[in-house]
Amino acid sequence: MAENCGENTLKEVLSRYRIIPVLVLNDLESGMERCRLLCENSLPVAEITFRTEAAESIIRQITKDLPQMFVGAGTILNVRDLHRAFEAGAKFAVAPGFNPAIVKEAVKNHYAFAPGICTPSEIEQAYDLGCRLFKFFPAEAAGGVKMLKAISAPYKHLGISFMPTGGVTIENVSDYLALPEVAAAGGTWLNKADAEGIRLAAKKAGLI
Repeated sequence: MAENCGENTLKEVLSRYRIIPVLVLNDLESGMERCRLLCENSLPVAEITFRTEAAESIIRQITKDLPQMFVGAGTILNVRDLHRAFEAGAKFAVAPGFNPAIVKEAVKNHYAFAPGICTPSEIEQAYDLGCRLFKFFPAEAAGGVKMLKAISAPYKHLGISFMPTGGVTIENVSDYLALPEVAAAGGTWLNKADAEGIRLAAKKAGLI
């Protein structure tokens, strides 16, 4: 299934962290500094977005130098990048939208992958292909907590979960995490947070 992640499902693993830093990193050196800062402040997890040329090399270096970090790849928009991410060492991958070709390739290769959804139709199509965890994106622009409650309601009996991302902040993240359907929330604000800000997020996630 698309959510398999070793012996545990991706949902189970992300549920341990609750808040997933979503990082746009432009070069290896500063990218590694950001990831070390996360690890040093009790939030050893990140989604490294494939929006920059440095993403693949950073994931590869994290795997080597920061094995304690649960690192994934974000903004996976094609099959080629899906393979690049996992070959570099990504433990999971997510996308902003639902692309059946990528989902099928992830299932075929037993990759832990969560597609982006924003409508009931996308949930149903992705579920039919094997997905059980979905990235709800763009969370706030699409209606926030109220919208997520509404679109997830008809599917409670299926045991699916969501990772809302997009407009989630330190101020509203607790509202999302209070929903039983939410495994974790993507934190784009952690791309630039200082040590104090990271520790605050770790506290809200219950990690410290």
